[in-house]
Amino acid sequence: MIKKILIANRGEIACRVIKTARKMGIKTVAVYSDADKNALHVEMADEAIHIGPPPANQSYIVIDKILDAIKESGADAVHPGYGFLSENSEFAKALKKMKVAFIGPNPGAIEAMGDKITSKKLAAEAGVSTVPGHMGLIEDADEAAKIAKKVGYPVMIKASAGGGGKGMRIAYNDEEAREGFQSSKNEAAASFGDDRIFIEKFIEQPRHIEIQVLGDKHGNVIYLGERECSIQRRNQKVIEEAPSSFLDEKTRKAMGEESVALSKAVDYDSAGTVEFIVDKDKNFYFLEMNTRLQVEHPVTEMITGVDLVEQMIRSADGEKLNLKQKDIKLNGWAMESRIYAEDPYRNFLPSIGRLTRYRPPAEGTTPDGAIVRNDTGVYEGGEISMYYDPMIAKLCTWGKDRMEAIKAMRAALDTFEIKAIGHNIPFLATVMEHGRFERGDITTAYIAEEFPDGFQGADLNPGYARKIACICALMHEKNAVRNAAVSGILDGHERKIGSEWVIEVGEKNYEVKTEKTDGVSLVTSTDETDKAAIELEISHGWNPGDQTVRALVDNKLFNFTVMPIPEGYAVQYRGADVDVKIRRPAAAKLAAIMPEKVIADTSQYLLCPMPGVIVSILVEVGEEVQDGQALAVVEAMKMENTLRAEKKAVIKRIDAAPGDNLAVDEVIMEFEA
Repeated sequence: MIKKILIANRGEIACRVIKTARKMGIKTVAVYSDADKNALHVEMADEAIHIGPPPANQSYIVIDKILDAIKESGADAVHPGYGFLSENSEFAKALKKMKVAFIGPNPGAIEAMGDKITSKKLAAEAGVSTVPGHMGLIEDADEAAKIAKKVGYPVMIKASAGGGGKGMRIAYNDEEAREGFQSSKNEAAASFGDDRIFIEKFIEQPRHIEIQVLGDKHGNVIYLGERECSIQRRNQKVIEEAPSSFLDEKTRKAMGEESVALSKAVDYDSAGTVEFIVDKDKNFYFLEMNTRLQVEHPVTEMITGVDLVEQMIRSADGEKLNLKQKDIKLNGWAMESRIYAEDPYRNFLPSIGRLTRYRPPAEGTTPDGAIVRNDTGVYEGGEISMYYDPMIAKLCTWGKDRMEAIKAMRAALDTFEIKAIGHNIPFLATVMEHGRFERGDITTAYIAEEFPDGFQGADLNPGYARKIACICALMHEKNAVRNAAVSGILDGHERKIGSEWVIEVGEKNYEVKTEKTDGVSLVTSTDETDKAAIELEISHGWNPGDQTVRALVDNKLFNFTVMPIPEGYAVQYRGADVDVKIRRPAAAKLAAIMPEKVIADTSQYLLCPMPGVIVSILVEVGEEVQDGQALAVVEAMKMENTLRAEKKAVIKRIDAAPGDNLAVDEVIMEFEA
């Protein structure tokens, strides 16, 4: 049996592998770059070895450095996680030569299916329906535009060795094809050390559905149902679920059997995923095969009860699969929300910095029978680095059916506390509340269709707003009582706390009156618009300083997160970020006539929207630029972002140069007024 596993990866997937190895009684070795010396996976492993500077191409994807770490540690197996070297056949061959087990498929399968160009050719030869496209190598941007036009716009430009949304662009015309080709090529080289690009027809309004396969070294392969991964932005999956609400049993079986046949054709062993795009008529087309563990594997584990990492380890050790296809039963429904360090209000641009507060919801079984799981590689006080993928955690929930899984996810997101960096929890919560998502009416175009102007936050419905107003009034009173007690001790006078308040929630006001009773509070609120008075019975355990409010409103849970601000609290709930101001009636009248603060005008500047490195400046001083023209390219977290002019203008000054590291809102260039 394998005795010691070196994990050639970092972050949450390294922590995930360590958990299963520990359960199996196997020792683990972490590797780390300078940026990860205090990372959670380093702390969790039995030992850790330093492998170089922060950039992945100087540490995590340098094969010789990983091989040296294996020799130093005496590990007899390597788990590559996903990304980095997970689909590198040369790495797998090097391990085989060292007689070290690779916890993944054999090199031949990686070469056959890990390369997207080769895998499509093999799939076509095997009679699998594939998307039209150009599978040959493309030399330059002009050739890319020529091929794209021949295939027919829109097209998808993709890195052959890619994954995780890196090195992918959609082009609708020749200019976008040329620009997308170069950006995809650059990202592919930086992320995978392989800059080969191919082009295929982009099927609009598709669903992205994938089949999990599992094989051993004895020719056995099974499939473990499907995952729906249609909620995506920038070709990066954001929310996944298993099973899919769209598939029927006949289609599921056909996709599964085709995936197994394709896997057997290349002698596939270990865990892998066959990805398809599925049209509105349930026609499915082979997209690619990922010869590794997928980011979203937890939802499959939650509905099948199969530990995929354990099965990978056992397969690498030469064991036969102890599961037959008839053993795989899909139980309930699972959801996964990818928690990213990114700002959804700024087009999901990456955010970096220290996690001054990180409090995920409790894992395990909830009182109503749902299950919460949180796979993470960070901790409170840790750093989110600019060098790697911005994922913070994968929050997963299980319920007996799809609606129960959604409700459990809503509740888990309500109490997930992250402070000091931007994060996408408000966006995830908005999706979970959205009627279209609730109905399962989704495609890969969902985000673009539902948020065409970007994410601006959700609006609180009146019922939520009223409850928040009433709870915040009670919180304010509790805080005021504590302050009054301290003040009374100092000056010898008892302070009286009122029970009538005007609560401003966003742009709406509620007149609130509180009354203490046995163990709970009766709170009467009056809406300023319709003057309807509603009484709520509320209890809460909030104390000053708490950032999660856990309350019962008419005996039903109602939880949200807060931060203190002048006169009240900044509240985050179900995708909405609102300021709640709590005032006495007289103060509220004065507040209504206070002048509003004018926001500074920055329209004459191009500001860096994220912490990153300037890749290129595409204009010169004095040049007249047009609306939509590319001005500069900024790289952050392995992704290139092209910054464009929002209107016709003349460049007055350029303050940044290629190679400069900029912080958020640093000036890149100035336009003439």
